[in-house]
Amino acid sequence: MSELMSALDALAAEELHGLTDGGVLDRVAELVAVQNRIAAELTRTVRRADTMQAAEHDGSKSMRSWLTGHARLAPAEASRVLRSGRVLEHFPALGAGFAEGSVTAAQMDVVAAAVGERERARAAEQGVDLAAFDRVWAQVAAESPHQSLVAAVRAFEDALDPDGPEPDPTEGRRLTIAKHADGSITGRFDLDAVGGEKVQAAIESIVQADRPKGDARTRAQQNADALVQLCDNQLASGHLPTLRTVKPHVVVGIDLDDLVDPATGAGAAEMGFGATISAARARYLACDGSISRIVMGPDGVPLDLGRDHRVVTPGLRKAVERRDKSCVFAGCGAPSWWCDVHHLIHWLHGGETNLQNSALLCERHHTKVHHGFRVQRDPGGRWRTYRPDDTEILIGPLLH
Repeated sequence: MSELMSALDALAAEELHGLTDGGVLDRVAELVAVQNRIAAELTRTVRRADTMQAAEHDGSKSMRSWLTGHARLAPAEASRVLRSGRVLEHFPALGAGFAEGSVTAAQMDVVAAAVGERERARAAEQGVDLAAFDRVWAQVAAESPHQSLVAAVRAFEDALDPDGPEPDPTEGRRLTIAKHADGSITGRFDLDAVGGEKVQAAIESIVQADRPKGDARTRAQQNADALVQLCDNQLASGHLPTLRTVKPHVVVGIDLDDLVDPATGAGAAEMGFGATISAARARYLACDGSISRIVMGPDGVPLDLGRDHRVVTPGLRKAVERRDKSCVFAGCGAPSWWCDVHHLIHWLHGGETNLQNSALLCERHHTKVHHGFRVQRDPGGRWRTYRPDDTEILIGPLLH
């Protein structure tokens, strides 16, 4: 191990700036092979430690907990290493490729995740030759793209039950959402091929329709914005199922004093699903929403419920849509049905709810305008967009 560490130290000390294009690519390929070999040796060693129950030496109940606690591996990564170790002895050709560096840890996990003890038992009952699959998988893993191995492993699953009933793909669908202390959420979903295709098609349609010039967002950011816009469109359409006789909508509760105070007001408003947002964010949502007055008693019991008041009337929205036709933020052009009607001067601060004080903005750019950017319509009817530092965003030659 000390020799290995010394070799790595020597590699880290090498100067890379003098390498040619071909030279640096050769180095990358060699390092990937070395990384695979080290991953293979780690997997083999972890398997031995797991068999020996060596984790008990340090008071851990399992090698998984030891890897997450002592080696600081993510739980999913620790599980992957253990899973791969448990199939090494059953697939010698694949294991040999792993040890030689031609098979990656991720490729090993493709097999390990699909072919566990139960699947191997079924293969033995049906006379399926695992050795033949092992040889094919080792060759595919070493010579073909990663996804080719996924398809080859699927062939094994089909061989176990070639004439069985078509499984219900919806049974494996999962969507989990975790809410954090600041109200933000993270999530994970698992979908079958058809369900996944539908989701990708819907999100891709929004992404491709919203590609303004100069867009510096990553693909992940584009996908996230598209998902929010997709939900925004559906909520605005009014076609979603009702919830206890009420159409689904975004709910925000805020004290009147916080709403009219121009300060940011962190943590001043509460949303329907429990998230807490700032008063500034609540004012953004109030730009084009319905306002309800609720008078609360000293004991927290509502004393008076006012009627909903739509800030932007349907008639005004039609007029704004006819004039602007799309999002007016420089370079955007998102269709009108994606857009909110933004008050250039917020109605809370004396701005009138009329055509002159209104602008169409898509969800993303409406957020931008409430965070320092500014849109303004000049006397000639041309919309201009300004950054927080008051420099104008220009797309192509300035039109006069």
